[in-house]
Amino acid sequence: MSFHKGGDPMNRREFTKRLALTGTVLAMPGVLRAAETSLRFAHYGSASDSVSAAAGKFAELVAEKTGGALAIEVYGNGALGNSPTMLEGTRLGTIDMVTTGNPYFTASMPVLNLLDLPFLFQSDAHAFKVLDGAVGETLMGSMGDAGLQGIAFWELGFRNLTNSARPVKEPADLKGLKIRTTPNPAHVLAFETLGAAPTPMPFAEVYSALQTGTIDGQENPVNHIYANKLHEVQKYMSLTRHAYTTSPLVVNARRWSGLSPEFQAAMKEAAREAASFQRELNDEEDKVALEAMAAAGMEIEENPNSDAFREAVAETTRKAYVAQFGSDLIDQVDAAAA
Repeated sequence: MSFHKGGDPMNRREFTKRLALTGTVLAMPGVLRAAETSLRFAHYGSASDSVSAAAGKFAELVAEKTGGALAIEVYGNGALGNSPTMLEGTRLGTIDMVTTGNPYFTASMPVLNLLDLPFLFQSDAHAFKVLDGAVGETLMGSMGDAGLQGIAFWELGFRNLTNSARPVKEPADLKGLKIRTTPNPAHVLAFETLGAAPTPMPFAEVYSALQTGTIDGQENPVNHIYANKLHEVQKYMSLTRHAYTTSPLVVNARRWSGLSPEFQAAMKEAAREAASFQRELNDEEDKVALEAMAAAGMEIEENPNSDAFREAVAETTRKAYVAQFGSDLIDQVDAAAA
C-alpha cells in the first residue's frame, strides 16, 4: 500500500495513530511554513481504532497538499464530547469538523437512514461504489440544511452481533435479548422485528452496561468490537453482517464556505484518500481481530443463517423508508450491485 512508502509499515501506522490522538500537525519535509488556517477535527475513536489512523493520515495529507498552510488539529477518543455532542458542536460551529457513525446523523437528516437499512449492501465493493458515486453525492448534498458540508464517507464497517447469553445462529435465538443498538430507526425497527429488546445508548456507555448486565449484547463491526475490548465482557459473536455503517466526514457549513477553493479541493482529495487508507486498514485488522478474540475464548459463529435474518427484517425496514422518501435511492443502490 502506498502509505508504506518510506518506512516500516507498522511504525508508520503507529505514528499516524499517535498523531491522531495528540492533535499534532505533521511537519513534513519541505512544509516548514506556519499554518495560515487551522481546523479542529473531532472523532470518537480510541488509540487502536482505525479512525485514529485515518484522522492522522488526513491531517498529514492536508498539510502536504497545502504546503503547510492549512493545519488539521485532531481530537480523538471523544475528547470534545460523545458522538451526538460532537456532531451538534460541528453543526453549531464550536467544532470545525467531525466524523462519527451515520446513525447519529439521522435524527436531523432522516434521508441518511438509507445507509443503515439492514442488508442494503451485498459486499464492501458494493458499499464503496454507492458511497463514492452518485448516491453518495446526493446524500452529501442533503446535509446543507443541517448546517454541514460532507466531504467523504469513512467507515465503521459491517455490523455483527455479540451477546453474553447464548450462541445466535437463527433469528429466533435473539428473542428477549436486550441489545444495545444505535439510535437509528432502521436499527431499532430491525431488532424489534427479530424479537429482541433494542436499547439505544451512547457507545461510551456500552462496555460498562455489558459488564454489569444492564444489556445482554450489542452490534458493531469486528475491528470496533476488538479495539474497544468488548470481547472481554461478551462470550458469543455471530458474523451476521446485518448492516453496514459509514462514518461521514463533515465540516461546519459556514466554516467551509470561508475556506479558499484551494483549501476545499485539498481537503476533499485528502478525505477520499484517507477513506481508502482506512478501508484497507480495516480489512487487515478484521482478520487479526477475529483470530485474537477467538484465542481469548470468544465463541464465534461464522455462518449464521443470513438468509433467514434478511427475510425477517429487510422488507419491513425498506417499506418504512420508501413510505417516507420514495424508492429512487434504494433502486439506485440495488442497481449498483449488478
